[in-house]
Amino acid sequence: MRQIINTGLPEGKSPVELAGIANGILYVCSIPSLADGIIEPGGIEAQTEQTLRNLKQSVEAAGATMDDVIQVQVFLTDHAHFSGMNAVYAKFFNKPYPVRATFITGLIVPGAIIEVLAQADVTKVQR
Repeated sequence: MRQIINTGLPEGKSPVELAGIANGILYVCSIPSLADGIIEPGGIEAQTEQTLRNLKQSVEAAGATMDDVIQVQVFLTDHAHFSGMNAVYAKFFNKPYPVRATFITGLIVPGAIIEVLAQADVTKVQR
């Protein structure tokens, strides 16, 4: 059975959910959207910061912490963004870090240069 999490983040127009739980795993998608739904207009550092703040908000809405995140997939539009993303990323996670893969790809959301998918263990969370 799956449970959709109300993250409190702005929802887009696409038929998707931002966070859901199934079998003790939280699945989260995060983009650099601001509270008003606009994409953060800054460069990779600002967009990574906003994306990871949104990820943290989603994880916490599920009753977990960033230390419960076990895997992260980062999608960037340009290889040149990797070092800037990595510098900000390190501020949001503690050792042992989540397993991570980074991909260079085109993104659908206009103005977004980063998107993150993550999975977190929420088996210890009381529901």
